[in-house]
Amino acid sequence: MTQSLTPDTGSPAQSRPDGSSGGTVHLDALRSALAQFGPAAQQCERWGRDLADALPAGARLLVAGNGGSAAQAQHLSAEVVGRYRDDRPAFSAVALHSEPSALTAIVNDYGIEEMFARQVSAHGRRGDILVLMSTSGRSPNLVSAARRARDIGVRTWAMTGCPPNSLADVCDEAMTVTSPFTATVQELHLVALHLICEAFDEKLAESAEKPPADNSTAGNPTPKSSVPKQSTPKKIHTKKTTQWVIG
Repeated sequence: MTQSLTPDTGSPAQSRPDGSSGGTVHLDALRSALAQFGPAAQQCERWGRDLADALPAGARLLVAGNGGSAAQAQHLSAEVVGRYRDDRPAFSAVALHSEPSALTAIVNDYGIEEMFARQVSAHGRRGDILVLMSTSGRSPNLVSAARRARDIGVRTWAMTGCPPNSLADVCDEAMTVTSPFTATVQELHLVALHLICEAFDEKLAESAEKPPADNSTAGNPTPKSSVPKQSTPKKIHTKKTTQWVIG
């Protein structure tokens, strides 16, 4: 269901014509979304494992959002720099909305649509990952950031509300939550980022347990072939946006 519903203007405990309360409707919406979370959970696990490959190799995680989504995006960066559960090395993660001086200077000089995009230009490098969170998926400043990231070789992942939306369309991959309630979308985004963190830590732990590869050839040298090497054709993968719809 993708249509917008008029929010209840009464108190959360106010009774409705059918006898239900605002709290009951909220919990029912959350249960319904969680019941269909399976495919998205698998995607979150893959994202976490991808981060565990990229960040130890020197890549950086960039995150951004507006309002409540800004708080959740910063939650993700805090878990990466700090820790989720078990102790592990710190990794680079930057919340692009967390530096007021830079934000206000950019908005003042370049306009609100550049507030994240210009920081992507400054901090992003090829191979980095940009996570953009938006309950609507229509925030122009996040769409601009995704486009700038694409131009410089930064991977983009979106976590949004109802599809279709412009942010999901412009990012490399997207997890979308189909719910008429902003709160439900935010709650599923929180579940998703915790799953990402859990998969991230698990992959790091697996990598730490593996013994280093023995590349030594001492005592058993392999003769070099006199046959010239033939070039192997490279398979070219075309980017395609992947979206999981929840709800």
